[in-house]
Formats: sequence, structure tokens, C-alpha cells
Amino acid sequence: MATAPRPRTTTRDRDELGRRLTAWLDTRLPGARAVHLTVPASNGMSSETLLFDIEHPEPPLSRCALRLAADPAAYTVFPVYDLPRQYRTMRVVAEHSDLPVPRVLWLEEDPGPLGAPFFVMERAEGRVPPDVMPYTYEGNWLHAASDRERARLEDASVGLLARLHDQVPPAEAEFLTLPGDGSPLRRHVEAQRAYYAWVVDGRSRSPLIESAFDRLADLWPHDEGEAVLNWGDARIGNVVYDGFEPAAVLDWEMAALAPREVDLGWTVYLHRFFQDLTVSFGQRGLPGFLRRDRVERRYAELTGRPPRDMDFYTLYAALRHAVVMLRIAYRQVHFGEIAVPPDPDTLILHHDSLRAMVRGGYWEGPEAGR
Repeated sequence: MATAPRPRTTTRDRDELGRRLTAWLDTRLPGARAVHLTVPASNGMSSETLLFDIEHPEPPLSRCALRLAADPAAYTVFPVYDLPRQYRTMRVVAEHSDLPVPRVLWLEEDPGPLGAPFFVMERAEGRVPPDVMPYTYEGNWLHAASDRERARLEDASVGLLARLHDQVPPAEAEFLTLPGDGSPLRRHVEAQRAYYAWVVDGRSRSPLIESAFDRLADLWPHDEGEAVLNWGDARIGNVVYDGFEPAAVLDWEMAALAPREVDLGWTVYLHRFFQDLTVSFGQRGLPGFLRRDRVERRYAELTGRPPRDMDFYTLYAALRHAVVMLRIAYRQVHFGEIAVPPDPDTLILHHDSLRAMVRGGYWEGPEAGR
């Protein structure tokens, strides 16, 4: 992992973006200029984030962040980037909960100004647990923290999910209902099937991912429970922290109405993905942090609703992550960064742990965090 080429995250020219952003700002705030435009090193491979300051004689605000839909020419990670949906989701969460969601300022649906739709929000100050190299590796602020400090961050982060699920009325998020028939969970899984079909269209299929879908059917919950507003990409890498307290909750492009456990499974598994990866490279990682048993127990204490069927939901999280990783790998193939191996399942970085989940032995043992 340390020596593998990092997949490119953009095909856009930063200087050109800055000029076009300044021209657009002048239509919203005459005389304003976008200055100090930067693309964060942690920028993902989906919607892009740009940071900039507004220079203006009488600025109503100065430090901003911009979320820009992925460049359609860049072999995008997802088939659709609905920026108005993200913008509306953040407004609903801000209005109906006490979560620290950045204040959204402007939505631009016309792709003309920057080449794709975007919205602008206030920038939160703080620090984010890194993805590359992962926070489970030595050499970053979270790994260097004390056990007590990490426990404080863990508790506060689980609290974000508890408050989101409890505070936002599902009726206010009806626009996030996924298309199709059946329950919200059925629709959610069918949307993932459709996404997988899009990823492998014209490419090698993944027997492992398809076996994981089959295993989901065996583990399907008898009682799916209520559907609530799910953050979607519920992980600490999408939170800005002031010290060890959340200062901003980011990245709402995967939000949907679904059972609570969809978010919880994602939180638990995305940490385990980094932890497993770290151990495979010879480091100890953070074995006591964000353990499944601790997350489930704390969520139950905060909401009075003990999570159910978590073997299903953590498998589902690992499956969903596998589809994303397969798309990213095929994106690297598209740009000539890697070649397709004989076994396409090996393109999925966590193929061993996903296979163990499908077989049913992943969460066994004293170190498994059950």
C-alpha cells in the first residue's frame, strides 16, 4: 500500500477552476474574488472538494469549501452526482438536528460555470482522521492520541449517528427514498445491485461480490425496523474534529432512508477495513478503537435501540465497499495505472475479509470485536 501508485482524483486544472470560480462569485457577490484556492490532499475520487477564501471589501463570510460533482470525463466512481440532493440533505439535517453540519450558502445547478453542478458551504476548522496513510497507521494525530482521547472521539462519533437517527423526522427526508419496490432496505440493496451491474458493464464480473449478494439473502433480517435518515458514508474520515469533538459532519452524497443499522454497519466495517489493512502490513493498528461490540453498546445506550442483525449489516457494508473499490480499480485500469489481473476479485483490497464474512467466520475470536 505504501508503494502503490495513488489513483488520480481529478482531471481538472486548478488555476482554470480559480478563474471560473471568481467569475461566478461576481454574479452572486459583486466584486468578490476567490483566492487561496486549494485542492485538499485527502480529496476523494468522487465529488471533489475545493477550499478557498473570498476576498471582498465587506465580506459576509471568507473561508469556504466547494463541493463539485465529479468530472464526467474522469471515469467517475458513481454513475450520478446529485448535488441538489446533497445540498437539500444538509439543510434538512441542520434544520432538524443539532449535528454540526456546515452552513450551505449557494447551490449552482448549471454545469456551465465550473463544468459541473456544485454548492458552496462554510469551511469548518479542525482536523480529520487521514485515509492515506490511514489513521490506524503510526505517524498521525489520532494514532498518537491517548486511549482516553480516542475513546472520547469514538463516543462522540457514535453520538452523531444516534442524534441523526433520532432527531431528523423521516418525513422530512422522504425525498431520499430510493426508487423501486419493497421496503427501504430492499430498495437500498437493489440500488447496490444496479450499481454493481454498472461497474462491471463491459468489465470482468466479481464472483466474490456476487457470492456476498447471495449470502445477504440468507442473513436477511426478519424485522427490518424503521427507516431513518442515514448519513450514508458514516465514518470518522468524514468528520472534522475540534480536538476530539466533532466540529463538522461532511459528505452526504450517499444519504438515504434505510434502517439504522445500515449506517452502523458502515461505521464499524470501514474502521475494520483500515485496521485489517494496517495489521496486514505489520503494524498493530488500533485494535481497541471502534470495536463492533463497543459501537453497538454505546449506540444502544444513547438511543434505547440495541442494533440487530449486525452480521448482515457489516457484510452489507463490506460488499458495498467492495463494489466501490472495484470501480476505483477499473478506473485505474482506464487511466493505464494498473492492469487487470487474472482474478478480478484481487482488485478488491479487502477480498480476504469479505470472503471470510461470506463464509461466516470473520467476527469470531477474542480479537474480532464482536
